[in-house]
Amino acid sequence: MADKKVILVVCGSAAVDADGAALTKFMKKTACVSSFDNTGVVEAVSKIEGAAVVAPEGIAKVFEEDGACAIVELGDVDGAALEAALEVISDAADRRTLIVIASNNGLYFAGLGVNKKAGTVDRSANAADIIATICYVADLPVTADCTGGVLYQILKDPNMKIKEVTKLKEALARMEVALQRDNREPWDKHDCA
Repeated sequence: MADKKVILVVCGSAAVDADGAALTKFMKKTACVSSFDNTGVVEAVSKIEGAAVVAPEGIAKVFEEDGACAIVELGDVDGAALEAALEVISDAADRRTLIVIASNNGLYFAGLGVNKKAGTVDRSANAADIIATICYVADLPVTADCTGGVLYQILKDPNMKIKEVTKLKEALARMEVALQRDNREPWDKHDCA
């Protein structure tokens, strides 16, 4: 099962700020990009390795089969249909899940790595920016033709990858020191050859 997961919901002109328990809960935890071009989002994001286009009920199956990105294309729905879909989506998500809602009214991010205090970011975005941001946050391989930029303004820590690599290097250095205490080099401990 994938460690970090992404759910992208494409919903046309649905009112994301409509009434409903699931939408209200989602909006409390979001960062929004107000100027967004919704053209070709599903086609672009489906190029990400491990991405699958499914109905809301199929998200859990994608994650069980080690997929990391589930794309839910709702079409041009109303707020009630989005609310119903978001209830199912919330059940499939956990704390290691990034949820993105792409509508004609804006781009909304919630969950993994998102700064919910960012509010509405005054920046324009397109499908390529979604790919770059999703891949950056969820540790997915970036597509070779991606020309987008990571939406750092919506993240809790724009330097999170550098900090993760630094932690790994420090842990590796501690391991090497512990292994060298035995007066042997770390590579002498293994009988690989």
